[in-house]
Amino acid sequence: MDIRTCEVGVASSHASDPFEAFAQMGRTIDPEHLAGAVMFCSHRYDREALARAARGWAMERFPMIGCTSSGELTEAGYDEDSISLIGFPAESFHMVSHRFDDLAHFDASAARAAVRDLVARAEVASETLALRAMGRRVNHAALFLVDGLSHSEELLAMTVQDALGEIPLVGGSSGDGLMFKETGIYSDGAFHAAGAVVAILSTTRPLHVFRRQHYKPGAVKMVVTGADAGARRVTEINAEPAAQEYLRLVGEIHAGIDPSQPDTALFAACPPMVRAGGDYHVRAVQTAHADGSLTFYCAIDEGIVLTLGEPVDQLESLNATMAEIREAVGEIDHIIAFDCVLNRINAERRQLGRPISEIYRRHGVVGFNTYGEQFHALHVNQTFSGLAIGR
Repeated sequence: MDIRTCEVGVASSHASDPFEAFAQMGRTIDPEHLAGAVMFCSHRYDREALARAARGWAMERFPMIGCTSSGELTEAGYDEDSISLIGFPAESFHMVSHRFDDLAHFDASAARAAVRDLVARAEVASETLALRAMGRRVNHAALFLVDGLSHSEELLAMTVQDALGEIPLVGGSSGDGLMFKETGIYSDGAFHAAGAVVAILSTTRPLHVFRRQHYKPGAVKMVVTGADAGARRVTEINAEPAAQEYLRLVGEIHAGIDPSQPDTALFAACPPMVRAGGDYHVRAVQTAHADGSLTFYCAIDEGIVLTLGEPVDQLESLNATMAEIREAVGEIDHIIAFDCVLNRINAERRQLGRPISEIYRRHGVVGFNTYGEQFHALHVNQTFSGLAIGR
C-alpha cells in the first residue's frame, strides 16, 4: 500500500500561485485516500483563486475546512506567506463538518441542533471504523475555526461545546496578519467572512486535546472601571484612562520595557490575566487607541479584576507540554496547533523563534498563529492549544 494512504499527510507550500501550491502539496498528500483535510493559509493569498485551487484538489471527495492566519506552522516550525495542509487518511479517520454563517445573528438553538446532528453522524461512522479496526475504541475531537474579528467566540464556543457533550472542542480564531480588517473561514469550497466551522474528527488512533499558556499571574492588580463590552473596549482602569494606567503599571514592574511605546510586542510581553473557574487566563490587549482606550482580543466588562501576567520559561513550558502529550498518546504522529500570534511575537522579540521552531519540527506540529484560541467552552488568549494525534 502507498504509505501516503495510511499516514496523516502534512505538506506546505510558499508558491504564490494557489494552483502551483496545491500541485506541490499534492505530491506529498494523495487526495484520493482522505477522509478530510484542514488548510491554514496566509491572508495574502487571493481567496477566490485559492478556493478554486482547493476545490480542484479535493473535488468534493471529502470535507475540507480552513482559515486565514497571522502566520503558519509548517514542517519548518514558524512560517509565513505559505499554505499549511493536513490530510486525514480514510483508512483510520472519518470527518464531518458544519458551517455557521452570519455570526452577528447567531441562533444558538439552531446551532445546538446542527451540532447534535453532526455528533449523530460521527457516531454512525464510528461503527464502520471500529469494525475495520477489529473493535478498537473510536476517539473523537472537534476542530473549531471562527472569524477572529467577529467578537463571537465566547458564545459560539460555549454553544458548540454544550451540544458536543463529551467530545472535546479545540480551535482558533482566524487572522489577517495584524491588519484586523477581514479574515476568512474556508468551508464547502469557498471562503466566508463572519463565519465559523466545526468538524468532528473520529479515529481509532489516540487523540489528546491540550492547552498551555506561558504566563503566570503576578502581584499587580487593576480593576476595569469603564468598558464597552460589545466592542471589547476598555475606557478606564482604576478610574484612570485605560491605556495610561495599564502602561504605568507595566512600566513599574518591567524595567526593560518602554511603556511610552505601546505596541503589539509590549502587549504580548505584559498580558493582563483574569481568574475564572479557579484558574488564571490571559485577556490580551489588541490595540491602544488615541483616545486612551484599549481593545482586547477577548470579552471584557466593567468590574473585572485584572492581574498583570509574568512570563515563565517558554522553552521549558513547551517541552513540558510535549512530555504530557507523549504520556497521553504515546508516539506522536502530528499535533494540530492553534498558537496565539502574541506568543510568536513575544518569542521573536526574545530571540526564541528558532529553538521554538525546532521543538515544533521535532514533534510534528502544524497549524497557525491565531487571534485567540478555543478550548472546550472557553475562548482564551496567548495559549498554545491543539489536538495531538498518536500513531
